[in-house]
Amino acid sequence: MRRVARALYEETRGLPIVSPHGHVDPSVLAEDAPFSEPASLIVQPDHYILRLLYAHGVPLEALGVPRRDGAAVEADPRRVWQLFAERYHLFRGTPTGAWLDHELHEVFGVRERLGADTAVRVYDAIRERLQSAEFRPRALFERFHIEVLATTDAASDMLDHHRAMRESGWPGGDARVIPTFRPDALFRIAAPGWAAALDALGRADGEPVRDYVGFVRALADRRTYFRSLGATATDHAVLEPFTAALPGEDAERLFHLACQGEVTPADERRFTAHLLMEMARLSLEDGLTMQIHAGSLRDHNRLVFERFGPDRGGDIPVATEFTRNLRPLLNAYGNDPRLTLVLFTLDESTYSRELAPLAGHYPAVYLGPPWWFFDSMEGMRRFRERTTETAGIHKTAGFNDDTRAFCSIPARHDLARRMDANYLAGLVARHVIDERDARPMARALAYELAKQAYHL
Repeated sequence: MRRVARALYEETRGLPIVSPHGHVDPSVLAEDAPFSEPASLIVQPDHYILRLLYAHGVPLEALGVPRRDGAAVEADPRRVWQLFAERYHLFRGTPTGAWLDHELHEVFGVRERLGADTAVRVYDAIRERLQSAEFRPRALFERFHIEVLATTDAASDMLDHHRAMRESGWPGGDARVIPTFRPDALFRIAAPGWAAALDALGRADGEPVRDYVGFVRALADRRTYFRSLGATATDHAVLEPFTAALPGEDAERLFHLACQGEVTPADERRFTAHLLMEMARLSLEDGLTMQIHAGSLRDHNRLVFERFGPDRGGDIPVATEFTRNLRPLLNAYGNDPRLTLVLFTLDESTYSRELAPLAGHYPAVYLGPPWWFFDSMEGMRRFRERTTETAGIHKTAGFNDDTRAFCSIPARHDLARRMDANYLAGLVARHVIDERDARPMARALAYELAKQAYHL
């Protein structure tokens, strides 16, 4: 099994990286400015790291995480790095630990174990390397062998950084760094920030949005604009994948109630369910792959959210139901080959019970890779074991790194390729498949399936 796994890994480890879903700030590549120092590059943008350090009593202020209210946070980067290094042992056995080991060794050439006594030397070594041209963002992009990198962008974003990359003459800016359309803020009509999001949509579209019909038209126009800058997908984060079509007059009534600030959470649930139907319908027209990330109770820790804002590690899984919730959408559009719907979950119990059967039946449905808490060694293995027998690997969407931490991208893809090689080698060892089957399957999982699912 080990022999076969090593052979499969050797054939896939050098394949280009296709990253169809992630959260790298496009300004990093648009501006191509040198990274300043290790703490702001490795520790502060990675909510996987922040989550576990916070769980062990390290205040986010001590890690230099900016306050939501704009209040100044005084944190010496060297002290942040020292706190991180002193607790590096906390990541042993976790995927974050595997990514960090790979990143330090392969990207930065660190040859000693990070810890309290080596923190200063490692910090200084990385900081020195970051000053060289070889470690600027675009140089690293090429070194990482990234073929496509998708960012995730608000529906009203003017995508100035994406346009700047295209106009800069840098080859990577032309269809290799692409946006993804994410209209979540516009779906949450009961949230305090909805009116501001609607106003931003109107400004981006060129005229105020006054009614529901104009609202949907503005969303469609923005999708067209995103496509003009290379977008191939939309993304929708929901607590539950509830879908239901509303009569036109009901959608209009809810929109007007939202404009008056008089909607309830129940109204928002119905409106979001209807808009997911609308997004699927629009995908038939414009060809954008539709992603649904379901089952994350966002910002569970209210104290952290109020002080530091979203994406600080406080998103927690909840039990999620797909079969009934998605039935209206799939009955309306799931049989149409023009739709590609990629489903993600944080509820592993749904893999074999619901998601694999849905993907194994509906032409439109594909399964996204394990996400957030489960993009781990054992999480990846469980995903393959519980979905392959019912849906096969070709109804999965390959791998995506889903990260804000730019320098961890190759580490995350490398770990996924190792785990898939190991899984396939197990099938070979048990004579479920032979090596001639495993080789193209490994290549598909590492590279081809993501390109197919996201029309890259």
